[in-house]
Amino acid sequence: MERQDERRRALSTFGIIHYLWGITATALAVVYTAILVWPAALLSLFDDGHLCSPIFRLWAWLIFRTCGVSVELAGAENLQGIGSFVLVSNHQSLFDILAVLLLIPREMRFLAKREIKKVPLIGFIMERSEHIVIDRASGGKTIRRALAAVGHGYSICVFAEGHRFSDNRVHQFNEGAAWLAIATKLPCIPMAIRGTAELMPRGAKFALPWRRIRVVIGEPVSTIGLRGADRTRLTERLQAQVEAAFDSALDD
Repeated sequence: MERQDERRRALSTFGIIHYLWGITATALAVVYTAILVWPAALLSLFDDGHLCSPIFRLWAWLIFRTCGVSVELAGAENLQGIGSFVLVSNHQSLFDILAVLLLIPREMRFLAKREIKKVPLIGFIMERSEHIVIDRASGGKTIRRALAAVGHGYSICVFAEGHRFSDNRVHQFNEGAAWLAIATKLPCIPMAIRGTAELMPRGAKFALPWRRIRVVIGEPVSTIGLRGADRTRLTERLQAQVEAAFDSALDD
């Protein structure tokens, strides 16, 4: 009986420490962002935004280290011999962005909603460092920005579900990723992220540290010869591959 009571007390103490760690890690993530946003804003004015990439990666590394996150990457060999591409992924958490920045061995830029422009400095950095901010009223402008980013050596990440879902399922893909890949003639790289929902689910105020994240990169899908009318079929294929990769992340 005494051993059971001691175990309960130990678990309770661990739970409190874990909770306080999460609050502290989240607060430090805000501090990292507040510090790094200034050099990023300055450097975004030069060299087509390339000077921002090391800052983005440092930002991701600091937050992951602070949260004690264990990260695993599978399928990196599928990127060999490929230049720029459209990375097509599911979306569970804000930490998905950090995982892409930290793990994908390319300079990545994201397809983002225009609401990001309203965030002080962050919106400015996104625009200046060649992230693709969506303007639904001007699809041609979006394509031109994507082509400019690709011309400067960037690859583009699209979270194809359109929103974050923290229920450990892959949801219906939008056709935006396929449309963008076909328009830019870039290959698609399907990718699944698993574990970020447990780290910081949608709506959570604090991270839950000491978690494991697994990222699985699938085989590339060519868009050579595809037209706009093929985007539905391409979307379905990409979703199926991401779902398979997502399931394999659990099996491993």
